[in-house]
Amino acid sequence: MAAASDDHIADAHDTIRVRGARANNLTGVDVDIPKRRLTVFTGVSGSGKSSLVFGTIAAESRRLINETYPTFIQQFMAQIGRPDVDALENISPAIIVDQERMGANARSTVGTATDVHAMLRILFSRLGQPFVGSPQAFSFNVPSVSGAGAVTIAVGKDKGKKERRSFEITGGMCPNCEGLGEVSDIDLDELFDRSKSLAGGAISVPGYSPDGWMVRGYSESGLLDAEKPIGEYSERELQDFLYKEPTKVKIQGINMTYEGLVPKVTKSMLQKDRDALQPHVRAFVDRAVKFMPCPECDGTRLNEGARSSKIQGVSIADAAAMQITDLAAWLATVDSPEVAPLIDALRSAVSSFVDIGLGYLSLDRSSGTLSGGEAQRTKMIRHLGSSLTDVTYVFDEPTAGLHPHDIQRMNRLLEGLRDKGNTVLVVEHKPEVIEIADHVVDLGPRAGRGGGRIGFTGDVAGLRASDTLTGRHLDHRARLKDAVRVRTGALAIRGADQHNLKKVDVDVPTGILTVVTGVAGSGKSSLIHGNLPGRTGVIVVDQSPITGNRRSSPATYTGMLDAIRSAFAKANGVKPALFSANSQGACPACKGLGVIVTKLGITASVETPCDLCEGTGFSAEVLEYTLNGKNIAEVLALSAAEAAEFFTSGPARATLGRLIDVGLGYLTLGQALNTLSGGERQRLKLAISMANTGAVYVLDEPTTGLHLADVDNLLALLDRLVDAGNTVIVIEHHQAVMAHADWLIDIGPGAGHDGGRVVFEGTPAQLVADGDTLTAQHLRRYVSS
Repeated sequence: MAAASDDHIADAHDTIRVRGARANNLTGVDVDIPKRRLTVFTGVSGSGKSSLVFGTIAAESRRLINETYPTFIQQFMAQIGRPDVDALENISPAIIVDQERMGANARSTVGTATDVHAMLRILFSRLGQPFVGSPQAFSFNVPSVSGAGAVTIAVGKDKGKKERRSFEITGGMCPNCEGLGEVSDIDLDELFDRSKSLAGGAISVPGYSPDGWMVRGYSESGLLDAEKPIGEYSERELQDFLYKEPTKVKIQGINMTYEGLVPKVTKSMLQKDRDALQPHVRAFVDRAVKFMPCPECDGTRLNEGARSSKIQGVSIADAAAMQITDLAAWLATVDSPEVAPLIDALRSAVSSFVDIGLGYLSLDRSSGTLSGGEAQRTKMIRHLGSSLTDVTYVFDEPTAGLHPHDIQRMNRLLEGLRDKGNTVLVVEHKPEVIEIADHVVDLGPRAGRGGGRIGFTGDVAGLRASDTLTGRHLDHRARLKDAVRVRTGALAIRGADQHNLKKVDVDVPTGILTVVTGVAGSGKSSLIHGNLPGRTGVIVVDQSPITGNRRSSPATYTGMLDAIRSAFAKANGVKPALFSANSQGACPACKGLGVIVTKLGITASVETPCDLCEGTGFSAEVLEYTLNGKNIAEVLALSAAEAAEFFTSGPARATLGRLIDVGLGYLTLGQALNTLSGGERQRLKLAISMANTGAVYVLDEPTTGLHLADVDNLLALLDRLVDAGNTVIVIEHHQAVMAHADWLIDIGPGAGHDGGRVVFEGTPAQLVADGDTLTAQHLRRYVSS
């Protein structure tokens, strides 16, 4: 028999070949990526990393998988267009684990999102005593319903005969809160001041001024005494004022509808999309609506029957409320041969939570409250024990939200996926993750139009020796300050007990840069976000999504577009509305979108540039008007840095300067907001709020998505904010930010019920010299390396 060849033709497909990738700012990128290896993609924010990994490789993999389904199934699936690339070869099925927050559905919890709660329901339906029903009897999403009635048989020998039929469904939903675990109520004291009269300005709802029509509808209705303090109203007057149903009244000869204040405010404000409200109205809604645990189910979401069935004295509500590390210990005591496979699966799933660093969560935690990093790691749970191999796993900054102590654990998980024969692609900035890479692809050299090119491919040693921005900063370390600022005062927090906090008393200094740190789940966010927002002058800048559509851009979000339109209108003697692609200036063919969308049924919709406006979204008439030699479309195509040179003065220039200060000079003014990363969104919000002075800024992990070189720019920005008379409080894990702080507050010592205490307060130098916390160990190692 002939000897087998050492080289098999199948081995020729061990490299992902990308040729001519042009998604977003990529400039015809050609790159080879080894399969079954851990490849890290580096580069400054906006250099094109995500465009290559997510927008090209992962997108094409998912598109090809979708095409394997019958056309009937495809019509119900999200349509994915083919990425702009000449050739993409040897790709394998991709599993994307990104930082998109889990849906904020009020019924979604950590347990339901990972299927662990489904397994618990089966367990309690089999072993729970007393027996209350099937697994759906333990589901807070299934109500208990029953019914009976007469039915007429339509076919067969008994056709026309009537029979009485009944049905009953036993669910676990609490009937009072409908499985939400909480009920809402309106705080009447936020609607009006009982000590004042209507004429004296008693109503404190935005837009209800004493001499305005909204208040006159009450004061001149004939139902109420306008000069009488509300606190002295009779029971009938108070009922009419607050809850009276719509009634026709005549005010100054005009027929109007009178309606109680509570239903009127509920319809006009409380039932509207919160994010669509104006900021001052949104703040009022947050104050006026109070959410509290359901008194009937104590916040468990379950009815009495589901709560009554127990295993070893533990109900399913008790199990879901346990910290997952405690749940793992309890499951270890549950032993029943008839459900052994189910118990093994539960123990494995719960152990995955602990292994991935989420042991401090509980299954009843609402999934909408998870941070981007926690959501990403939660999505990883179902993949850790998978037997699949030759799969491509794509991660977007998996260390986001992780303390340096937790990063090593994440590295082991990434290496474990690779060692099972999978291809692991990671977009990352942290040196600790870059160090474990088998292969590195560095994009740049800059962001936006200055990037989109391959600067380096090879191993970590080669990257370190290269002259790229990443290579030069790989071993860069921020050093401790020689002198720290002196506080001007303090924000007192007393008895903080949100989530895992243990009656914490702490004074947060003002007038300096304070960094709050600690391991993931220690209670940092609970301490700051649970106690400081709502205080006078406190501005919270987080990474939550920015509400908007495909027409929203940095120019519209910052309000800069109004100034630009006014400048064009003044220069050309026409109305500002003419320079809006959403109004009078829109192209008649594409209605201001710049593209023509052609729907093709089961296949992806095709977007082609509008021939009439050539993709600008503006009518030909509008494009004839210019400002300093450029039309409105050309101005919106400028990057913030380029626009700053174009607008040398005025309100637009001031806003552009702040965009550059926060490191967003590469964003084009007309770029769609939904293309921004979480870090970019946070810095955009910061740019808007930077106009304030004497404010207290609360930033939540502002280094997320930042390249090593950009961190220095962020530190300089934080210094400028403090030097301008502001207080800056940063929740952060990055050692460079810790080292640069004037004051550190370390929460711990562990996560969940092992944390929730202040374990250190002082300067970074004091922590390095005398601290014995996990943060102290890693910061000491950082500044000495």
